[in-house]
Amino acid sequence: MLTAPRIVFRHSLIKAATTLLICGAPACGFIAEPSIAADSAAAGPATVPVQVASPVIDDVPIYLDGLGAVQAFNTVTVKSRVDGELQSVNFIEGQYVKKGDLLAVIDPRPYQAAIDQAVAKIQQDEADLANARFLLGKDQKLSEQGITTQETLEAQESQVNQLVAQLAQDKAAKAAADISLSYTQITSPIDGRTGIRLIDAGNQIQTTDAGGIVVVTEMQPISVISTLREDDLPSVQQAQKQGSVEVEALSSDKSTKLATGHLSLIDNEIDQSSGTIRIKSEFQNPDNALWPGQFVTLRLRDRTLSGALTVPSSALQRGEDGFYVYVVNPDSTVSVRQVSPGPIEDGKAAITTGLAASDKVVTQGQYRLQEGTKVSFTPIQSSTISASKVN
Repeated sequence: MLTAPRIVFRHSLIKAATTLLICGAPACGFIAEPSIAADSAAAGPATVPVQVASPVIDDVPIYLDGLGAVQAFNTVTVKSRVDGELQSVNFIEGQYVKKGDLLAVIDPRPYQAAIDQAVAKIQQDEADLANARFLLGKDQKLSEQGITTQETLEAQESQVNQLVAQLAQDKAAKAAADISLSYTQITSPIDGRTGIRLIDAGNQIQTTDAGGIVVVTEMQPISVISTLREDDLPSVQQAQKQGSVEVEALSSDKSTKLATGHLSLIDNEIDQSSGTIRIKSEFQNPDNALWPGQFVTLRLRDRTLSGALTVPSSALQRGEDGFYVYVVNPDSTVSVRQVSPGPIEDGKAAITTGLAASDKVVTQGQYRLQEGTKVSFTPIQSSTISASKVN
């Protein structure tokens, strides 16, 4: 009698729990949905956080870019001008040297001996000439007295002249020996940087050797040979008429400015095969940022666009119909505005049409925007934009 009610009671509990589990979930969801909808309606449309900036009136430089190669003004392969043993090398590879610095020494003893021999020969010639002049003086007196013949006098005069010529010849030989001796002291012909040593001390070197001892390259100043389109020639010529034309050497990927210099000359002909004109620019290169043989991008300052309306280049977007920006309206919604950009330099874009100085443009966060989107924004101060002005 006691067992049946206990079983029935347990069964009733299980049935009640199952009913709650089945019916509870949808019931709870149905009740919560009106609450969420009510909260969303109270909050209104979600706003998109963005950054904005106002256009700035600024001067924008216009550049012409061309690929160029760094080239030393002077590169000298130092060679020996006399034959002999290389006694010493007086430079360190990669050392900066001045014009006249001693680079190497060739055994000078054979050339010193040649000088000593020439000096002795000169002394002999001077003694012979002095004796011949003495005899000529005697013959002249005897000729006046009629004691000697005219032929004898003329022969002695010829002997004196021969000895004068021999003395001059031997003095020239001594000068040549002096020059050869000076060539045993090999000095730098220019200011520059030494390269890798091409021969070691102790070797015999000849004047006919092709390699030389070392290559000295002038680094300061240095030049860049670059090319521009032939269509750019009139602009460059016009810029030259107005004064010195500023140029910049940039790394090949244009990410780093290496040096600033000026345009030296425009080549005297256009390469018809490529339709380009070569130009040469000079850089003082005080920090050796430019290296001979290095490829760079040469940027020539053609002219400056004065009083241009500029915005951060990050505001520009490209669409099917061209460039556009998002303009923030007074009600904090955005509108799409088609614009015509001019030069884009150093993070600034000049806008020629489509924008007013009173507008505010979105500079960050555009990927979530469309026409009419409501935004909350943090303005960028005008001073921040102006700080990127290219001088």
